[in-house]
Amino acid sequence: MIELWGRKNSYNVQKVLWVLDELKINYAHHDVGSQVGDLETVEFLAMNPRARVPVLIDNGSVIWESNTIVRYLSAAYGANSLWLDNPLQRSYADRWMDWEQATLQPDFMDLFWGFYRKSESKRDGAQIENSKSQCERHFKMLDGHLKQNDFVAGEAFSMGDIPAATGLYRYFEMGMEVEKPANLMAWYQRLSRREAFQRTIMTPFDELKGREQY
Repeated sequence: MIELWGRKNSYNVQKVLWVLDELKINYAHHDVGSQVGDLETVEFLAMNPRARVPVLIDNGSVIWESNTIVRYLSAAYGANSLWLDNPLQRSYADRWMDWEQATLQPDFMDLFWGFYRKSESKRDGAQIENSKSQCERHFKMLDGHLKQNDFVAGEAFSMGDIPAATGLYRYFEMGMEVEKPANLMAWYQRLSRREAFQRTIMTPFDELKGREQY
């Protein structure tokens, strides 16, 4: 039995939802992270002392950190699909997952929170422009890689695409003019045809507009 804790409109939870949907895994969902204090309960902290979502339990084993959960589910349930058996090829997926977590996500979240999650009167224009510039730089680098590759690890969709693409729908739809490099957009269109992407990522997020609390 697989159980997932986290609110479905969370960026990091959506990574896991996408994997679960791609692999057609049945799971029980616990909607936590929307109310103040619900991640600081004794029960939740026993699962994740960092008090963050997502948290996944599979047959009694607790896993946390979104990209770790993506890797775990891909390895455990995604052989010959999301999980690449060849270690070198898998390293191509891994590097883009690490890049997303260490490089792209911090700047994207700064942009999303600075522009979308704050009320207009509280926005810091200089901070927003800086975060936007950083995101465009990151996506331009990914665009260069995608010039020779249909997906981040090569010709086939894999776990590596999931973290790197989770924020794209919000990036393009939050009401800000951003650069749209051709190869990045072609990749985005390929992903947009996937039913799991449509169901878990291309979902309304207007309830987050101007909402400064998690």
